[in-house]
Amino acid sequence: MKNPWVSTTRHVVLLAVLSVFMLGFGTLGYVVIQGFSPLDALYMTVITLTTVGFGEVVPLNETGRAFTMVLILMGAGFVAYNLAYFTQLLLDGDLLELYRRRKLKTKLETLEGHYIVCGYGQMGQIIVRELAKNKVPVVVLETDETIVQRLREKGILHYMGNAIEEENLVAAGIAKARGLVSVVNKDTDNVFIVLTARDLNKDLFICARSSASGTEKKLLKAGANRVVSPYASGALRIAHSILRPTATDFLELASSGEGMELGMGEICLPEAAGLIGKDLMHSGIRNEFDLIIVAIKRRDGTMIYNPSPREVLEAGDTLVAIGPRENLDRFSAELYGEKGLAGNPCLA
Repeated sequence: MKNPWVSTTRHVVLLAVLSVFMLGFGTLGYVVIQGFSPLDALYMTVITLTTVGFGEVVPLNETGRAFTMVLILMGAGFVAYNLAYFTQLLLDGDLLELYRRRKLKTKLETLEGHYIVCGYGQMGQIIVRELAKNKVPVVVLETDETIVQRLREKGILHYMGNAIEEENLVAAGIAKARGLVSVVNKDTDNVFIVLTARDLNKDLFICARSSASGTEKKLLKAGANRVVSPYASGALRIAHSILRPTATDFLELASSGEGMELGMGEICLPEAAGLIGKDLMHSGIRNEFDLIIVAIKRRDGTMIYNPSPREVLEAGDTLVAIGPRENLDRFSAELYGEKGLAGNPCLA
């Protein structure tokens, strides 16, 4: 994909080189033809090219006048071309767009520990919204100009380009990214994106969308850590809503945090946490933060449901907690500082 910023920069550099060449040409000509000093020759060249109309340093001979006329014609044409070129840039709005692209590129170059979301459809919008709500940095890769304009208006960091192309993933900062979410419409594109992303970053956490049956295995083989099928998940949710509606409503509201004060959080204990080595009873999680720990996932993947008060907490444990969202945020801030959930060392 052609980069307009690079093209314009090259054009401006070329114009600058031509300007220096014309100044050098005029200065050398006056030195040789009129015998002027380099400073006087440069002065004559500048006032001639800019056609400001100041007087000559000394009267010119016939050869000097002929050379001056040639220089004036060259300068007038060069100035007219520059004026037309930059006026066109201003009228087309290209300068503003180039400035935005340059600013965006600078932000992407300094970003690290972020998540790349490929596709800003219905699923992508929800993913970006939830990650942003938890202060997790996100970059959206999108090809639709209308959607890109919407992202710009919302102030969401983005890069316009097809995630299938390796150069666009690199531009989105995949080398320093923490994870990638591929939720484009076509399963074949998702497989290719996962394959390319895994090749560019071996340690990247990758979550992908699977629509058709059988695609899940291909995505896992391509390098995805997790695969989600929205149709299968939706079907299970409908079934659960029929079989156990109250429990389903509770879990949905707790995980989304909408419509109630209660929330559910997944919190990982870092190595330096003061809770390490303490049991749940003496950890202060219930007394100080009013949170209920419903499950603990050990570093080796072992799950402990409804842990007893005597269960000892270990570094790397992931706690599944339920309680007021304000208390969940306060507990996260206690563990990870100002970054909150975004500073979670065990965040995928």
